[in-house]
Amino acid sequence: MAKTQLNVRVDEATAEAARERALQRGVSMNRYIEELVLKDAGEVGQTFVEAASDFMKQYERVFAEEFGLSPGNDPVTPGTTDHEGLPGTT
Repeated sequence: MAKTQLNVRVDEATAEAARERALQRGVSMNRYIEELVLKDAGEVGQTFVEAASDFMKQYERVFAEEFGLSPGNDPVTPGTTDHEGLPGTT
């Protein structure tokens, strides 16, 4: 995979902490920063998915009542085009 160079400015204490952590882990500063970003991106994505799932579970009955469905049923049968009355449709 091709690499892109980034220039980041941080205060000296943050730079020293990053150097020490990279050294403790036995990785380069580049690898340490890359791992932090990948970890953070994964956590954010997972947090979003979990929050969306919790939201849908919490409000499933509200959506079902609004659109005349039984909880757990799809509002439109796959392969059909009858979306009238669903949010985001005209």
